[in-house]
Amino acid sequence: MFTPQTFPLALLMMITSAICWGSWANTYKGVKNYRFELFYWDYAIGIFLIALIFGHTLGSTGHDASSLTNNIHAADTSNVIYALIGGAIFNLANLLLVAAIDMAGLAVAFPISIGIALVVGTVLSYILQPKGNPALLALGVICALIAVILDGKAYGNLGRAETSVSRKSVIVCVISGILMGLWAPFLTRAMTTGNSLGPYSAVVFLTLGALLSCFIWNLYFMKHPLVGEPVSFSGFFRGPASGHLLGLLGGFIWGTGTVFNMVAASLTGVAISYAIGQSAPMVAALWGVLAWKEFAGAGGRSKLYLVLMFVFYGLAILR
Repeated sequence: MFTPQTFPLALLMMITSAICWGSWANTYKGVKNYRFELFYWDYAIGIFLIALIFGHTLGSTGHDASSLTNNIHAADTSNVIYALIGGAIFNLANLLLVAAIDMAGLAVAFPISIGIALVVGTVLSYILQPKGNPALLALGVICALIAVILDGKAYGNLGRAETSVSRKSVIVCVISGILMGLWAPFLTRAMTTGNSLGPYSAVVFLTLGALLSCFIWNLYFMKHPLVGEPVSFSGFFRGPASGHLLGLLGGFIWGTGTVFNMVAASLTGVAISYAIGQSAPMVAALWGVLAWKEFAGAGGRSKLYLVLMFVFYGLAILR
């Protein structure tokens, strides 16, 4: 099993994970006339497939006790269940995040949701696996909270007319963020207690839990969507080839970031790796501002809040 042996390599993997986590949603933004509930099936398949690919390649080098199949056979059943539950929680949070992106845009939904997730996930993961300097972690969490508040102010000063939608989208972002912060502690438990799962097998079961829970969460949102009219499963098979391919690509990108993050955590601890990886909102906000022009025409005050948001996210990373 490949794992980083030096901190610079682990840091590079954590930064890569942040780029992946902050970029995958662009695949949905690139889809035209294809509902996110249908797009999400391809995404969920993609995250599971890429976890299997990494597990049977980098996760199986050496063929020793830590390799994917041997680790799965040796791991406690309870740890497998914890990873599956973590995947189901992540999946609900991510479905809400994609809905929020649909309602509020990438530059708004990501910083609010993932900023809250950073706080919740980092604190709970540190409690379960106390690696790193708690004072520096706390300072980073405070900076991330300030960044979330500033992003909300930037959004509030856009002066858009659809205030009811704005309010609903912010509520969805907050709920998504709280849930998004809860899956990492489940994975931390699965990777640190008893006969634990290794990083590759942990991500395999995390993504399997996400895929299986689609038959609960995603089917519900297809019948009771947050945006638009209900959709039927037949629409998935009538969907455009580009939509299916972009969904799989989005899953591959997120899954790659998750594997890299958990593999780096084998050296740094989950709290540190997760916290650095969750600087993804800064990446997503850059995409939203520069590529998708979501703040085009914004006033000076809104732009100032946006700049300060980047500053405080930067401070959160450098803590």
